[in-house]
Amino acid sequence: MEERTFWETIKAGGDQVMKTVEKVVHEGNVRRVVVKQGDRSVAEFPLTVGVVGTVFAPVLAAIGALTALLTDCTIEVERVQAAAPPPEPPAGEAPQPPQS
Repeated sequence: MEERTFWETIKAGGDQVMKTVEKVVHEGNVRRVVVKQGDRSVAEFPLTVGVVGTVFAPVLAAIGALTALLTDCTIEVERVQAAAPPPEPPAGEAPQPPQS
């Protein structure tokens, strides 16, 4: 199955950023979180599938500390989405071979 990645940008103030990032990570399809100030990347946190709870707590603490110290901070979240499987042929029809 093929994966598709896309980026989501979160711009908000201190506590709101933390709540949003925590919500996004608990959804489970986050690959990476990048903290930026202007055009410069300040921190980048790669995440693995299923990283939640106490394992993610240090990352949340680091993001919270950075957003408290930095002004004009942006959080970029790289998400992963599995591509949809090809549609099934209608009942009674033989599947068509892939065309080259």
